[in-house]
Amino acid sequence: MTELLHAALLPANLLPTALLVFVLLYWVTVMVGVLDFKSLDLDINHDADLHHHGHLPASDGVGVSWLNHALAFFNLGRIPLMVFLSLVVLPWWVGSILLNYYLGTSSWLMGVVLLVPLLLASLLVAKVLTTPFVHLFASMEKDHDAGVRPVGKVCTVLLPVSSEQMGQASVALLSGAPLMLNVRAASPATELRKGDSALIIDYDEQRRCYLIEPYDLP
Repeated sequence: MTELLHAALLPANLLPTALLVFVLLYWVTVMVGVLDFKSLDLDINHDADLHHHGHLPASDGVGVSWLNHALAFFNLGRIPLMVFLSLVVLPWWVGSILLNYYLGTSSWLMGVVLLVPLLLASLLVAKVLTTPFVHLFASMEKDHDAGVRPVGKVCTVLLPVSSEQMGQASVALLSGAPLMLNVRAASPATELRKGDSALIIDYDEQRRCYLIEPYDLP
C-alpha cells in the first residue's frame, strides 16, 4: 500500500492521481446528498439546436456539429459526464502507474509524454464500458413518455434541488417501485431539501428534467 501511494505521488503520475482524487471526492458528495450525479452534466444538443433554428452562423454550426459527433461517439450526452469521466480516469491512472513502474519512469516530462497515448486508450476503454449504460439512462429519461405522466403529481425530494442544481425526486405509484425523476426548482429563488414534498408542474425538454415547486401535503 505504501509503494502504491509512493507511485501515485510521483511527478509522472501526479496528474492522473489528482483527477482520480477529484472523481472520488465528487462521488462522496453525491453519496451524502450534497450533489446530484448529473450536476456537472453536458448538454451537447443545445448549440446544435440554435444552429438548426438559424441563431448561429454556418461556420459555427460546422464546428458544433463536429464536436457533437465526437462527444456522441464517446457516449457523452447519453450518459452523465461524471460517469464517463470516472471510467476514463480510473484506467488512465492504473495504466500510468503500471507503465511508469515497469519503465522505471519518474520524471514529470516523460510521464506527460506517456499520458497522451494512455489517455487515448482510456477514452476507448470508457467508450466500451459505458456503451451498456446508454440504454439504461435513455430509458430513465423516457419515463415522462412511458405511460406514467408525472406532471401534476406530488413527489418527494431525494437530493437537494434549486433552479441551477439538478436533483432527484420520487413519485409513489399505485403498484411497483417509485418513479425516480431528475428535477429542478421552477422558481429561481426556490430551494428544496431532502424529504420535502413538491408538485411537478412541467417538463423541461432542453435540460431533460421536471420542474417542481414546494407543496405542503394536507
